[in-house]
Amino acid sequence: MMTMTTKIVLVIALVLSIIIPFGAFLIGERNKGRFKTSLAVNCFFFFGLMLVASVMVLTGDVNVSAAATEASNGLSTGLGYLAAALVTGLSCIGGGIAVASAASAALGAISEDQSILGKSLIFVGLAEGIALYGLIISFMILGQL
Repeated sequence: MMTMTTKIVLVIALVLSIIIPFGAFLIGERNKGRFKTSLAVNCFFFFGLMLVASVMVLTGDVNVSAAATEASNGLSTGLGYLAAALVTGLSCIGGGIAVASAASAALGAISEDQSILGKSLIFVGLAEGIALYGLIISFMILGQL
């Protein structure tokens, strides 16, 4: 866990990572290279701060019993996430294929007869529903985890 002083140090470092490049931009020479220099300094401070913060957050005490429990639940949780990803991905691919076919046919039909716009939009909407059904099922799977 992060202590209060660690949080204060990270907040100060974040504020400085914004102020220092901005100050270097305003105070520096008025040439074309100042934009690149300011961006480089900002990226250096920002990614350096993110590296330090991730090291500080990820290091800590490890509880052996919690690790054993997590390892036993890891396979079912991982397969649940995999199932949710597959349901969402495959339904979106199927929906995309269906919308591509239905929409191109609808555009061709509408160009010949404008009165069938409503009917063609219904078919395109039904094709988009496939992706929504997959998304709902993935939420149901994630709710069981």
